[in-house]
Amino acid sequence: MVPPKNHRVWRELLLLCALLGTLWEARASQIRYSVPEETDKGFFVGNISKDLGLEPWELEKHGVRIISRGRTQLFALNSRSGSLVTAGRIDREELCAQSARCLVNINILVEDRGKLFGIEIEITDINDNNPKFQVKNLEVKINEIAAPGARYPLPEAVDLDVGVNSLQSYQLSPSHHFSLDVQTGDDGTINPELVLERALDREEEAAHNLVLTASDGGDPRRSSTVHIRVIVLDTNDNAPIFAQSIYRVKVPENVPAGTPLLTVSASDLDEGANGKVAYKFWKINEKRSPVFHLNEYTGEISTAKSLDYEECSFYEMEIQAEDVGALLGRTKVLISVEDVNDNKPEVIITSLFSPVLENSLPGTVIAFLNVHDQDSGKNGQVVCYTSDNLPFKLEKSVENYYRLVTWEYLDREKVSIYNITVVASDMGTPPLSTETNILLLVADINDNPPTFPHASYSAYVPENNMRGASILSLTAHDPDGQKNAQVTYSVTEDTSQGVPLSFYVSINSDTGVLYALQSFDYEQIQDLKLLVIASDSGDPPLSSNVSLSLYVLDQNDNVPEILYPIIPTHDSTGVELAPRSAEPGYLVTKVVAVDRDSGQNAWLSYHLLKASEPGLFAVGLHTGEVRTARGLLDRDALKQILLVAVQDHGQPPLSATITLTVAVADSIPDVLSDLGHIRTLAVPDDSDLTLYLVVAVAVVSCVFLAFVIVLLALRLRRWHSSRLLQAAGGGLAGMPASHFVGIDRVQAFLQTYSQEVSLTSGSGKSHVIFPQPNYADTLISQESCEKSDSLLTSIKFHECKDEAACAQNR
Repeated sequence: MVPPKNHRVWRELLLLCALLGTLWEARASQIRYSVPEETDKGFFVGNISKDLGLEPWELEKHGVRIISRGRTQLFALNSRSGSLVTAGRIDREELCAQSARCLVNINILVEDRGKLFGIEIEITDINDNNPKFQVKNLEVKINEIAAPGARYPLPEAVDLDVGVNSLQSYQLSPSHHFSLDVQTGDDGTINPELVLERALDREEEAAHNLVLTASDGGDPRRSSTVHIRVIVLDTNDNAPIFAQSIYRVKVPENVPAGTPLLTVSASDLDEGANGKVAYKFWKINEKRSPVFHLNEYTGEISTAKSLDYEECSFYEMEIQAEDVGALLGRTKVLISVEDVNDNKPEVIITSLFSPVLENSLPGTVIAFLNVHDQDSGKNGQVVCYTSDNLPFKLEKSVENYYRLVTWEYLDREKVSIYNITVVASDMGTPPLSTETNILLLVADINDNPPTFPHASYSAYVPENNMRGASILSLTAHDPDGQKNAQVTYSVTEDTSQGVPLSFYVSINSDTGVLYALQSFDYEQIQDLKLLVIASDSGDPPLSSNVSLSLYVLDQNDNVPEILYPIIPTHDSTGVELAPRSAEPGYLVTKVVAVDRDSGQNAWLSYHLLKASEPGLFAVGLHTGEVRTARGLLDRDALKQILLVAVQDHGQPPLSATITLTVAVADSIPDVLSDLGHIRTLAVPDDSDLTLYLVVAVAVVSCVFLAFVIVLLALRLRRWHSSRLLQAAGGGLAGMPASHFVGIDRVQAFLQTYSQEVSLTSGSGKSHVIFPQPNYADTLISQESCEKSDSLLTSIKFHECKDEAACAQNR
């Protein structure tokens, strides 16, 4: 049996080990770094991942982040390198004024472990501030009876830097009457004094100009100057003397602006005007001087604006009394600001894990809270608790941090939303408290698939659409919450006409907007059948689908295509013949055109845009037939030019034009003679006009003779061919006189009105199309249109030597 004494020893050893372990853990959780001020954003401070024992890529996984009370984040975490870097420019003087050490404390939270680590960062000073005088120009008045050795305090320069970078020395410009003496106070301040070396004589020199330079000890050294003007005065041998060398006063921070604090008083033994004293601030921080007001005549010091203990709890200043003879006296005023419980505790939710699954275990962390009170002493001591009858409790973490955890299982079927009230109250008199509400959602499991409002959808898209144009927006609804209700959209992998659907369309996986990846052509594809799938992001995911029919709408994007007359090639010109004996309504030719579009976009109309002889011809609006509008007259020109337009009924309408040449003559010789006449008139050189006329007549005569010979030869050939056909049994006797020719399922009636005739003169050729005398219909098939030979009979004229034979041929 173990003696009771040994039990007591073992118990003490266990308690000691537990205490040492707690101290070691607290010390290990404290991390210290240092960083110089005024560094650029992103400057490396320390390796957080190494100090926390984590790899850089594990920081985001464990939810490592910075939490702090300050409104401005001075530091940030670099998730790639796992290092702590500066979040912006840091000004040490702004953070810590002139404190010897500037320490910034932040906390690193590891969310999944529920641990906080304290970080202490020292901001080291750099020489970034010049010593600064409160004034640029100073006027010092010295009586001429002042004895050598008299001392006159000079304004001190203020350097916001600390250590060697702070103010180190003063230097005075060379002078025969003055020197500089620097006194070091008990608090380490350097006070410059102007020492009179030689007696002054106002009548000899009434003013002296000096320059005082203040320098620090930084590298590089910084300095500033103040210009001192010494004015020599007449006799005034008594300086003001304050009743106390130091004035002290305590004031609560909640006094209103304008409250008198104390009155300083200085006496002058002189009489009359030399005994009057004026008061002014001599040494006070420029940022704090607007806080107080000094009556220049009475010496009363009052508050100029409200005080704030949390901003500054102690003020030190010097008051100067000056008489009319510029003799000075000084005293020091110390004002202590007492704290008042005027700040409510602040509760900051640093982390909130909402929603929480209903099957979460007791002890699950719901939120991290930071509680702080700006007051001091008991006024800043805070207790924190939650409202009753809720399955949550607060647990104290490090420093002023709490964590809100569950203490029993949650049941979403009973309560789906909790409104948790956290109360923070200080220990002041009277106590102040703050209530913070936390809205906690209890999450459900993924048990509902996304659903579409309709069983199927139809969408229409015009052809020639822009690539990337939106077609339709589909929305599926999932009654689940949060991640389980996040729906993504996709289109099943299928093909249309052997091409994957993904070639034509794409759907935005987040918004459900269907986009066209290609510009659709109605003439190639009229519709697409799609199957759109909506899937949620639950685990496991649930999905549903809906069918979508996409229809392509036709647009007027095809210009009418003119099939007849065929546009001449090379140096030939198509000519239609109209006899001068033609009656009104005589059919000269017909313009045939088709349009690849559909509907009203393919409805065609024909218009006569321009004619060399207005009113002579008319074009059928729907047939395209070119007819004479009146009888032909002798004065009508041989060559008539017509510009015919074919236009569809689309919006906007598209059109095509063709130029027709109509020869007005009763016979071919008339045409030839007129053509010769036209060629003769076309000669540009007036000096050789007679020569060209003779040559033209000769050429026309030769062409005419050639034409008669060729015509006779063709007649003989036809007669011979007819004999051969009759001998063969008349195989073509049953062929009809006209046929339809079709292009892309569009049929058009073609009627032949002309015959190609080749006129040869010399080395050049002219091709003119003349009508046959009987204007008979000619069969034109699609096969014959594709051949290079013309459907019209080609006749070549050669020189005719036998005029009688030519006349017979006519």
